[in-house]
Amino acid sequence: MIVDEGTNPFEVGVATELFGLPRPELGGQGALYEVTLCAPGSGVRMNHGFFTLTGVSGLEAVDEADTLVVPGRPDNVVPRGADVLDAIRRTHARGARVISFCTGSFALAEAGLLDGRRATTHWMWADAFRELHPEVLLEPDVLFVDDGDLLTAAGSAAALDLGLHVWRRDHGAELANAVSRRLVFAAHRDGGQRQFVERPVPDVPDESLGPLLAWAQERLAEPLTVADLATRAAVSPATLHRRFRAQLGTTPLAWLTGERVALACRLIERGEERLDAVAARSGLGTAANLRARLRRETGLSPSAYRRRFGPAAR
Repeated sequence: MIVDEGTNPFEVGVATELFGLPRPELGGQGALYEVTLCAPGSGVRMNHGFFTLTGVSGLEAVDEADTLVVPGRPDNVVPRGADVLDAIRRTHARGARVISFCTGSFALAEAGLLDGRRATTHWMWADAFRELHPEVLLEPDVLFVDDGDLLTAAGSAAALDLGLHVWRRDHGAELANAVSRRLVFAAHRDGGQRQFVERPVPDVPDESLGPLLAWAQERLAEPLTVADLATRAAVSPATLHRRFRAQLGTTPLAWLTGERVALACRLIERGEERLDAVAARSGLGTAANLRARLRRETGLSPSAYRRRFGPAAR
């Protein structure tokens, strides 16, 4: 993790908590990540000079990293140092994964990594980001973007969302869920950061979708449709669609499909090998639909997902 001048301490703490500390909740598996902090100098003043970080490695430490984390800082329009940008470029050039938290995406864009790539940043800085980096495919309404070897989180708290996503991607949903429970943080927050953007309060605020989502999650194996969800919520399908868009940043059908795919992944991770059974219990219907949906959501076939995250992989 690169700690540059003015870095936000919160995001450094998030990365340290997620990847650098022992995880006793995983049942004695030992450390699954090894974290090294590095900086362009011997002493780095954190955001607003709250404290100075000393005793960390130099930037040459990035040359041994499989993953590089770049936290954000508030002075985003001030160019990063050439040594920091060079460290980011050469890390990515040799095939390592690069992750930014909050406005750390400015550094990735300044290094040229995000040209023509999908990314996000904090909603307050979206306009400034577009002006500085119009060649980046900015997605300002999401909590994080996983674009393969480049991953970006929207805000400081969204660093937790992205960090848990990295745990899921690297080690499967079961371990990621265990870490999220230890953190007392949702393993997967629905929707995006649009729900945090300042906007006028509506005259008649929508009712919470929480009870409906909980009801649906208990019935994923059933042939639920959007019409069923609307009936349960006692609203029209059009009203339900508007509420999902406003509160979750997605559609009812997309949410339902995502929940079913997540359940299918958990079943595979727990050792269920019969694709027909996984498809039926998750509500995806057929093995063919399971294969298509799983590949679309994770980039992996069921067999590849089992090899990576199934019981034999742990």
